[in-house]
Amino acid sequence: MRDDAPKAVTAISLALQEQIEHGLLPPSSKLPAERKLSELFNTTRITVREALLQLEAQGLVYREERRGWFISPPRLAYDLMRRSHFHAMVSAQGRVAETLVISARLQPASALICGLLQLPALSSVVQICRARRIDQRLVLYVEHYLNPEYFPGIVDFDLNQSLTELYASHYAIRYGKVRFEMVPTALQVDAAAALKVSLGSPGLRIERVNYDQQGRLIDCDIEYWRHDAIHVSAVVEG
Repeated sequence: MRDDAPKAVTAISLALQEQIEHGLLPPSSKLPAERKLSELFNTTRITVREALLQLEAQGLVYREERRGWFISPPRLAYDLMRRSHFHAMVSAQGRVAETLVISARLQPASALICGLLQLPALSSVVQICRARRIDQRLVLYVEHYLNPEYFPGIVDFDLNQSLTELYASHYAIRYGKVRFEMVPTALQVDAAAALKVSLGSPGLRIERVNYDQQGRLIDCDIEYWRHDAIHVSAVVEG
């Protein structure tokens, strides 16, 4: 294969895509090292890397720091209109969910969080940072910000569990209205470190502002997903 034009990158990308689509490279399997691929295609590692980056942008492959390239598993269906939580949503689709607590503490609220939760200046919030896995793959880093007025002592609970269920069982609080905002993003430092990907990797940022059954503004979540991990949908009845 000549390595003198973008045709080489396209040819490698299409060859790997065909193998993926025909099941020869199954979901979650590890690709050979870039050096091995460059030998296979008789080209340079730079050209192979460009082809892999094209496939990553399409959501067909992903990479992990110091581990290499893998075939992306099926996306999780994320229905904005369905009232559920991460563990229930993942389990309902026949997959295995896991939550890992990174930190939980009371801290001063940033200007952004004050705005989202409609708090006055110099307010405190409970920040809970967690990483989440689907079928052992890290897919989501989320920062939860809670109004401490409604959740006294929450940092003393097991926060690996569903916060939705914890709210209901210990605080008699259930979600009411939820507001979503979504934007594509480049993963920032904390999210990239939690997901074990390179800084600036493509991601999807989902901001959720949550009210309870009484209409009180109780918390907000800022989620950072691997861009190939979910398929977002919403069905609005007319």
